Amino acid sequence: MKNIGLIGLGKMGMGLVRNLHRNGYNPIGYDKNQDMYQELQKENINIAQNMDDLISKLEKPRYVIMFVNAGAPTEAVFKELIEKLEPGDCIIDAGNSYHKDSVKKYHIAKEHKLNFVDAGISGGPSGALNGACAMVGGDREVVEGLDKMFSDICVKNGYLHTGSIGSGHFAKMIHNGIEYGMMQAIAEGYQILENSDYEYDYKKVSDLWNNGSVIRSWLIELMSDIFSQDKDLSGYTEIMSMNGEGLWTIQDALSQGTPAPVIGLSVMMRQVSLQEKNFAGKVISALRNKFGGHEIVKK
Repeated sequence: MKNIGLIGLGKMGMGLVRNLHRNGYNPIGYDKNQDMYQELQKENINIAQNMDDLISKLEKPRYVIMFVNAGAPTEAVFKELIEKLEPGDCIIDAGNSYHKDSVKKYHIAKEHKLNFVDAGISGGPSGALNGACAMVGGDREVVEGLDKMFSDICVKNGYLHTGSIGSGHFAKMIHNGIEYGMMQAIAEGYQILENSDYEYDYKKVSDLWNNGSVIRSWLIELMSDIFSQDKDLSGYTEIMSMNGEGLWTIQDALSQGTPAPVIGLSVMMRQVSLQEKNFAGKVISALRNKFGGHEIVKK
């Protein structure tokens, strides 16, 4: 399998299409917003003008990756693919879709004799470009046919067939819930430093914490980068946006009867940020932008 369609050339999709191309595949990118087409053509990456053009350029059986926003955009693209693809073709949803929606799509695809796989992709735009972490759910025989591709585009040991359909997006959802809690703890720590009587150089503190301390991590490394560019986060507001996966995690935890107080509180703090001003909100807003390219509210 060398010929792959990729729908959605946003911050993640652009990285992934380049990743595939670099690894010897022949990806064909498509997006309704075609502003980036000229840039991709300069890199000898094939593009499609519309969905019919994309499908006509793919070898059978066709493999199509959806990398669009969860919800209505994913639903619209999926519906169009269901109508246009043929038996034996495969749809891979690499967006942050809700796992129960992925299970529904799987059964709809089966009715049309199509294969469907759900892939949770972590690592942000940098990971999509240079080596992602992929959690992939779906029928074993179908996913095994994708093993090489996922191994090629992921970092070493960064790909796992998580199990049946829905398990990939469920694992990614929980991953994002954990991420909420970790960022909230980091943000609160910096908030306490900010409110103290001491004068700290936050970049130097971040560098220190990331050398031999128990909390050393990529997130602390990112904080060092952030503070090197904006030493007191004066360019940020306190509003912390969220894409919804933290909320989904809490909803599923509640339906299971599984306590998840840290993740739950971190979700609530995102909502509180819409009403109160705090340094912790700036930290999380800056972190989300740094690792995921998420939109922020800047001054």
